[in-house]
Amino acid sequence: MIRRRAIVTGGVQGVGFRWSAREAAQRIGVTGWARNRLDGTVEAEVQGDQDQVDRMLDWLRTGPPGASVDSVTVTDVPPQDDDAFRIRTTS
Repeated sequence: MIRRRAIVTGGVQGVGFRWSAREAAQRIGVTGWARNRLDGTVEAEVQGDQDQVDRMLDWLRTGPPGASVDSVTVTDVPPQDDDAFRIRTTS
């Protein structure tokens, strides 16, 4: 089990990014969360096996229709006891 934090930059707020990320996470089978940040980026933490996390990170690099992803910065974080993928409030 691995967990990654991703900071997604570009036109990623106001386009349904977090809601679409939750749907993608459910399809892929990862847990974690996504939230808008005050600087206009989206932050997400994704947890699962290596293949699942890689698939979700690939999704984040494209996002939903209407999004324009410029970059995704990924870092390792310790696994947690999540049981779903949730949308968090803005940080």
